[in-house]
Amino acid sequence: MIARPTDADGPNARANAVAVAPPRRNLIDWRRLSPRIWIGLGVVGAMLFLAATADFLTPYDPNFQDYNQLLQAPSADHPFGTDQVGRDVYSRVIYGTRISLLVGVIAVGIGMTVGVLIGLTAGMYRGWPDEILMRIMDAIHSFPALVLALAITAALGANIVNIMIAIGIVYMPSYARLVRGQVLSVRERDFVVAAQILGASVPRLMFRHIWPNVTAPIIVQASLNVSTAILTEASLSFLGLGVRPPTPSWGSSLQAGYQYLSTAPWLSIYPGIAIFVAVLAFNLFGDGLRQLLDPRLRGRGQA
Repeated sequence: MIARPTDADGPNARANAVAVAPPRRNLIDWRRLSPRIWIGLGVVGAMLFLAATADFLTPYDPNFQDYNQLLQAPSADHPFGTDQVGRDVYSRVIYGTRISLLVGVIAVGIGMTVGVLIGLTAGMYRGWPDEILMRIMDAIHSFPALVLALAITAALGANIVNIMIAIGIVYMPSYARLVRGQVLSVRERDFVVAAQILGASVPRLMFRHIWPNVTAPIIVQASLNVSTAILTEASLSFLGLGVRPPTPSWGSSLQAGYQYLSTAPWLSIYPGIAIFVAVLAFNLFGDGLRQLLDPRLRGRGQA
């Protein structure tokens, strides 16, 4: 116990105590934080802005077919050119941002929600619930992600809701395994044991005491999974099991444009660049979050 100085100790005792008190440590040195998180956040913010204002920023209806403007090269009227039925490629790329972000965020949200609940349950109850749940997760995880997403989408039907469900199921095991490992570590800490001794129920332990202490790696995992979810949606659309035409999608635009690579390369170049930029932005943002939330990586921002 540290004794507090009083007036009896002298007029300067309190001031000296304040002067020699150790400074509070800044948990995050924002000056040394990697610029990757800011670059990623800036690009993601720009994508959200484009998706929200596509109705105002695009010069044409993305589904309008002008048969007098077939396969026109990029120009002032059509910055990204036109496709094989006269649709404006720029408008379709901008509107495709909505689909990619919607599928990426909601699909990851589905996988994260279900996976977190499974991981919490398996880590807290152990025994046969742990064995059954984790063996199911191992079975799902054993399939290649794209193959499993293709199978689920083919079984449920090719539409945007089923695509989000399929991608969510694909990423569910990674969250379940991550959360289970975190729960097994946190449940042995003193504050959890004390709460158990005081009679806290298992649900209260899960959501009141354990869940707040395992959120950091889940946030990082989710930010990184959004990029792979965008890639998976584009792959499904490219293979014909994604978003149905004429809805604008980066994957379907690539699928339609690869047949014209020699005569109209812009049909594939611009959707491909959009996918590249989106995936890179979320990866940079996720890597920056990992550095921000992992105390072992703080201070390496300039590395």
